[in-house]
Amino acid sequence: MKSRFRSYDVFVNGKFCKDPKDAKAEDFFYSGLNIPRNTTNSVGSTVTPVNVAQIPGLNTLGISLVRIDYAPNGGLNPPHTHPRATEILVVVEGTLYVGFVTSNPDNRLITKILYPGDVFVFPVGLIHFQFNVGKTNAVAFAALSSQNPGVITIANAVFGSNPPINPDVLVKAFQLDKNVVKNLQSKFWWANN
Repeated sequence: MKSRFRSYDVFVNGKFCKDPKDAKAEDFFYSGLNIPRNTTNSVGSTVTPVNVAQIPGLNTLGISLVRIDYAPNGGLNPPHTHPRATEILVVVEGTLYVGFVTSNPDNRLITKILYPGDVFVFPVGLIHFQFNVGKTNAVAFAALSSQNPGVITIANAVFGSNPPINPDVLVKAFQLDKNVVKNLQSKFWWANN
C-alpha cells in the first residue's frame, strides 16, 4: 500500500510542516491585532490568539501571541492555565489587577496592579487571571513560549466538562451543597478565546 505522505512530510505538534520550498509569506503572517474585539459577554473579555492555527509558519518555533480586550469595570480573563507555555503580558491600555497561584502545598497568590507599559510573567502551568479594575477599556498583549500553548479555563473545565463530572466529586472537592454544584454545571460557560 502506498503512503499518502511524501518523503519530506513531517508531522510535529499536531500539524504538518510544509516543505520549505513551498513556504509563502502568508504562512508567516497575520493581520488584525490592531482591531478591538467585542467584550459584551459574560466575562467581559475576548482573547484573540495568534498561534500555529493562525500562522502555520510558527510550527516548531516555540512562540505565539495573543491580544486580550477587557470591558471597563470588571472585564475578566478568568482563572486559567497554559499547560505548555509561560506567558509574558504587557498592558497597553487601562489598569489590570493580575495574579497567579503557586503550586501545592503553598498555593500562594502573587498579584500586582498593572498600568500601560507594565509587564508581568505567568509561569508555565500555573493558574492565573487578569481583571480590569479601571473605568475604561483595557488592552494587553501577551507572548507565550509555545506555538500551541493550550488553555484550560478552570471554571469551564470543572463545571462545564462534557460529559459532566459527577456532582458528588465536586461536592466533596469544593465543599459545596449539591444544588450549588448542579446549578454551576447547568450554566453556559463562556470561552473567551
